[in-house]
Amino acid sequence: MTPPDDFDPPIGVPEPLEPGLRRIVAPNPSPMTYRGTNTYLLGTRGLAVIDPGPADPSHLDAILSAVETGQQITHIIVTHSHLDHSPLARPLADRCGAPVLAFGGPRTGRSAVMEHLAASGLVGGGEGIDMGFTCDRDLPDNAVISGDGWALRVIHTPGHLGNHICLGWNDACLTADHVMGWASSLVSPPDGDLTDFMASCNRLAAQDWRVFYPGHGAPVTAPAARLEWLVAHRRARETAILDALAQAPATASALAAAIYTETPSALLGAATRNVLAHLIDLSGKSQVEPDGDLHAEAIFTLK
Repeated sequence: MTPPDDFDPPIGVPEPLEPGLRRIVAPNPSPMTYRGTNTYLLGTRGLAVIDPGPADPSHLDAILSAVETGQQITHIIVTHSHLDHSPLARPLADRCGAPVLAFGGPRTGRSAVMEHLAASGLVGGGEGIDMGFTCDRDLPDNAVISGDGWALRVIHTPGHLGNHICLGWNDACLTADHVMGWASSLVSPPDGDLTDFMASCNRLAAQDWRVFYPGHGAPVTAPAARLEWLVAHRRARETAILDALAQAPATASALAAAIYTETPSALLGAATRNVLAHLIDLSGKSQVEPDGDLHAEAIFTLK
C-alpha cells in the first residue's frame, strides 16, 4: 500500500490530535518505521507517555519539553519491545520517576510453535527486539490503567510481537504496530506469529471504534474498513502461496521472490519472513507441510 504523501509531521514537536492527546514523532524514519515512531502523551495534568521510542537523546528532550507547567509524567506505557518503541522507556523513567508498564518482557506471549523455532536457531527480523527491556509492572490482558482524568484498557494483541498490546481509550484505540494506515503490519517469526495476528484482528474488530492511533503514520479514521483490508490482504497472500505450492514445492524465500515481484530488493527479506509466517500458519491448519522439521529453509508442499 502506498503511504499517503500528506503525512509529513514536524519531528520532535508535540501536536494535539484531540483533547487530552498529543503526538510527538521520533527522528527515526526508515522503510520499517515510515516517518518515525509515534510517541503519544495522554492527559492534561498527570500524563501517560505511550511508546517513548528509540534510544535517541533528542527525542527524550522533546518528550520532557512537552511537559507543560502543572503537568507531570505519571505513567510510561510500552506497547511492545521493538527497538523503535521501547528503549527510551528506562531513561525517561530515570528522569521523571514514573513507572514503566508493559505486557511483559521481550519473550512474553510467544507461542509454543515460535518457542520451538527460536530454539532451533531462527532469529527475528524487521525492527529488532529490545532484549534488554524490562518493566516495573506487568499489564495483564483487560487490565485498566487509570490516570488523572483518563483510563486505558489493555488489549493483548500478539501477532506483530508476542508482548504487543493495544490500548482502548473510550471509543479510540492506540493500536501501535498492529494496525497502521500506511502499511500492513510486519509479522516476522519467531517473534511475529500470523495465527495470533489474525486472532488479534478479529478481537479488535469485535468493538466499534471511532479512530485508531497507530505506532507509525497518521490516525486511521475508518478502523473497521482498515481491519477488513488487513484480513483480506492476508487472505490474498495465503491464496497466492497455496496457488504457487500447487505448481511445485518451494521454500519461503522462493515463494517470496515469486509473489512479491514489485517489492524492492531491500525489503525482500521482510517479505520472506511474511511468507514464512503464512507457511507456519498454514502448517498449523494442516494445509501445508514442511519436509521434515519446521524451520526457515524448509521446503513446503501442499497436503
